[in-house]
Amino acid sequence: MTIKEIQEEIIDEFSMFDDWMERYEYIIDLGKSLPLIEPEYKVDTNLIKGCQSKVWLRSEIEGQHLIFSADSDAILTKGIVALLLRVYSNQEPQAILKADTSFIDEIGLKEHLSPTRANGLVSMVKQIKMDAIAQQTRIS
Repeated sequence: MTIKEIQEEIIDEFSMFDDWMERYEYIIDLGKSLPLIEPEYKVDTNLIKGCQSKVWLRSEIEGQHLIFSADSDAILTKGIVALLLRVYSNQEPQAILKADTSFIDEIGLKEHLSPTRANGLVSMVKQIKMDAIAQQTRIS
């Protein structure tokens, strides 16, 4: 699936919920389903700066696709990063760089997070894009 198709799927999923308590529960469930990151990757170099919680993000290139793995010490944050990985993992770096993030606004996520969590969300997206830039130069 393309990034846009995944984003549209997420928007549809979030539209099924009546209120934000249900959406929070859904995000938490996503976090519970996030595959565990290998312990050796839970190092300071993989920590995302600007997050209230600890978030470790690792990327590697497989063929032409960027594969992300991540973890967080906070369950809601873990769900947010799971949502982002669903969108951006297993995509080509160039597609990640071209992708917009309007789906985050469309599902209302940023406006329903505390300011520090919203800043963390922005930091996560920024790190994903920076990893895509770094990996794109390796492929080229």
